[in-house]
Amino acid sequence: MASESLEDIDEVVHEPSREFVESTNVWQFMQEYDIDDYEELIERTTTDIEGVPESGVDWFWDEIVDYLDIEFYEGYDQVRDDSDGPQFSDWYPGGKLNAAHNTLDRHAARDNERRNKVATIWEGEDGEVREVTFHELQRQANKVANALEERGIDTGDTVGLYMPMVPEVVSILYGCFKVGAIAVPIFSGFGVDATATRIEDPECSVLFTGDGFLRRGDPVTLKGTADEAIEQAETDVESVVVFDRLGASDPDTDLSIPMTEGRDEWWADAVAPQDDDYETKSLPSDQESMLLYSSGTTGKPKGIVHTHAGAVTQAAKELHFGFDVKPADRFFWVSDIGWMMGPWTLIGNHAFGGTIFMYEGAPDYPEPDRFWEMIDRHDLTQFGISPTAIRALRKQGDEWVEGHDLSSLRLLGSTGEPWDPESWQWFYDNVGGGDTPIINISGGTEIMGCFLMPLPINDLKPCTLGGPGLGMDIDIVDAAGESIREDHERGYLVARDSCPSMTKSLWSGDERYLEEYWARFDDMWDHGDWAQKDEDGFWFLHGRADDALNVAGRKVGPAEVEGAAMEHDDVNQAAAVGVPDDTTGTAVVLYVIVEDGVAETDDLREEIRDMVGEELGKPFRPREVMFVDEFPKTQSGKIIRRAVQATYTGEDLGDMSSIENPDALDDIEDAR
Repeated sequence: MASESLEDIDEVVHEPSREFVESTNVWQFMQEYDIDDYEELIERTTTDIEGVPESGVDWFWDEIVDYLDIEFYEGYDQVRDDSDGPQFSDWYPGGKLNAAHNTLDRHAARDNERRNKVATIWEGEDGEVREVTFHELQRQANKVANALEERGIDTGDTVGLYMPMVPEVVSILYGCFKVGAIAVPIFSGFGVDATATRIEDPECSVLFTGDGFLRRGDPVTLKGTADEAIEQAETDVESVVVFDRLGASDPDTDLSIPMTEGRDEWWADAVAPQDDDYETKSLPSDQESMLLYSSGTTGKPKGIVHTHAGAVTQAAKELHFGFDVKPADRFFWVSDIGWMMGPWTLIGNHAFGGTIFMYEGAPDYPEPDRFWEMIDRHDLTQFGISPTAIRALRKQGDEWVEGHDLSSLRLLGSTGEPWDPESWQWFYDNVGGGDTPIINISGGTEIMGCFLMPLPINDLKPCTLGGPGLGMDIDIVDAAGESIREDHERGYLVARDSCPSMTKSLWSGDERYLEEYWARFDDMWDHGDWAQKDEDGFWFLHGRADDALNVAGRKVGPAEVEGAAMEHDDVNQAAAVGVPDDTTGTAVVLYVIVEDGVAETDDLREEIRDMVGEELGKPFRPREVMFVDEFPKTQSGKIIRRAVQATYTGEDLGDMSSIENPDALDDIEDAR
């Protein structure tokens, strides 16, 4: 996971045509409000300009409700009440709405032309394709809502979603919204410990799960893991609803799935027979809609609380302006419902009656062109993926992309970690055809959206994140909290104000919430990333600020060390950690994944060490270079450096529930 140096990415490689710019949603918005250029757009939506009434954060978040046609059952009294400070802003107080009405009910109404439009296209790894219209989705979500109420679920109760990526997961999410329940999505790749934490912490009394899913041609069972997690969790799960993806409900199947009598029911018995009519609840703006858990790379996973109003306004804004969603688009972001990007994709697209594409399986099954084949066959228009996945697909060779018609793509997307320039360029050239913008975004689960994101009207340099999102008052500050954004220096990425989708606190309480995000600076949200704005106005990230390596009193981010190592042609990926050293206090140890066919030799180790030393200075020359095959990563593709560090030093690993690939820990243990 390399961090880019600004010298390596100083060339603008993407310049949208005038015709493309004038076709975008954001350009139309600029015309509506007499905004001349991008700089004025950001200023008008984030800053109170003297003498300009149509400016500032409050103006923007008020105006956007009507502009994006977000429907409230009852109007709000004011845009926000921040009398308790930005940490506890109450957005749209007095208003009432429901996310499910905005994403589903109004589109499925009898007099709406979108009633029979396809809301979701799903493809299983085995090639099965299912399409679900808004009307069909509404009927199914109503059945889920009735099933939940039958099981005693009411407003404010928590419901777990440990589900495979099947169309039914959408109806479960919206069914929870309808009754006012708090949906708790859980990544389907989690093991027992991680799943148990996410059931126990919010005290879920109902859990939706599945018999399993397909991965690289083989069935992966979920129900057994769910059972173990329920047994381990110190909370009473009263009802488990099991969706039959693999056919385990068939008495003649070879697949044996345990079912606990009195607690477990098949979807066909618990949901399918329910009434398909339900009156969606009218809820206060700040009613909790979802509890999303962070990846937990810096400790116990954090339960992040989102509201109905916040989730809808932020996701709709970003999909409309950042990803230029149009009525005929088909949007695909490689994700799971357990990662923020899953609900974000659904809510943001369905707010406009858009069509989303879902895929169940592996990106390289049965061949490494699976994504490109699906984009071609389904005429997908937006495609979002992590840099890690692109690096892996790039290694397979250009020939897997060639031969597929990807001309339907209008925009590309990415998030989760820093890019390296070579992989960004490969994505741009080979997948985007050299003229499709990469909307590289960064924000997080904490805001269910983006602090930084390019707009489709922007020029792009490789790896850039463009600039602040609309309505996001973002800055770069030094250790004293003073802005250094215009000095083009590297500093802390902060938010000077709140936004509607910012977590209202953490499930565990206000104390940890304030300590995690608001303690470093006065009334500023500390996001924990190193950021920099270059002299041409492009913003970049340089890894986590709290991962800094302090070597002999000098600090460097691990991503900088990794970026220097990645300059070597034989290095594919790298992870740098700090370990105790008698002389310098901390020494750098570098773990490396080499390119295919490259021999892991002592000479290569020395070349890598020398390259880092030359790039960053002798103190940061790695004490050791270790070869491995994979790194432990979160579901969003972030390397869990503390796991690498603890494995090296022999310390307690602590909570490892965020690891998507736990076998990688053995690889680190056996590093060469």
